[in-house]
Amino acid sequence: MSEQIMPLEENPGGSDFLPGLAMDFVIFGFHQYQLKILLLEYRNTDLFALPGGFVKKQENLNDAARRVLAERTSLTNIYLEQFYTFGDLARYDQVPMRTIMQAKGLVPTDEHWLLHRFISVGYYALIDFTKAVPTPDPLSDTCTWYDLDNLPGLMLDHADIVRKALQTLRADLDRKLIGYDSWAAPLLPEAFTMADLQKLYETILGQKLRRSSFQRKMLSLNILERLEKQYSGGAHKAPYLYQFKQ
Repeated sequence: MSEQIMPLEENPGGSDFLPGLAMDFVIFGFHQYQLKILLLEYRNTDLFALPGGFVKKQENLNDAARRVLAERTSLTNIYLEQFYTFGDLARYDQVPMRTIMQAKGLVPTDEHWLLHRFISVGYYALIDFTKAVPTPDPLSDTCTWYDLDNLPGLMLDHADIVRKALQTLRADLDRKLIGYDSWAAPLLPEAFTMADLQKLYETILGQKLRRSSFQRKMLSLNILERLEKQYSGGAHKAPYLYQFKQ
């Protein structure tokens, strides 16, 4: 039998969860050569936020992160990286959460646990855009993809969390690419061209790269397996397809 947990908004003491500890997620997807992230929207509040969650008292932190990601995306096999802990006093503000709860018809007391100060563990996740089923949490109304370069204003310090996640993702991309659980794998189709991989790099880095230099570097890493050519016209123009070595 599954463990019964009281809904967050109906649990004024937060008795099922570790006090003062939250998680915030920057969930990246790559679609039509654009990097996107999932955001929650709270109707009638003009508030947008990153998906987040809390840790049950008898739950490992990373297990909690994967549980929340599955709830928001319907996916379980996700590339996930913990990148920073956000705990400045300046991030604490009761007003946004109180506004969100009141828009849902709730009347929280000052002692409600969701209005307390939280230290938040930041995670970024890389998922297959085509397979995700974005699902709002109990307090939000929508969970929707937004272009990274055209985000709405975010509540609290969530814009800073997005910037820190992108900074971490950009750092040493090649090293992450070599690992068994390649960071790029969820963002690309199983078979892709060198141009597809270069466009992903350029989108994440926010800059253009020289095609010949990029191709030499990728091939030197010995992480790609070349497949058949992708025919789309003259055979001499058909690019090779690649996949990551298993």
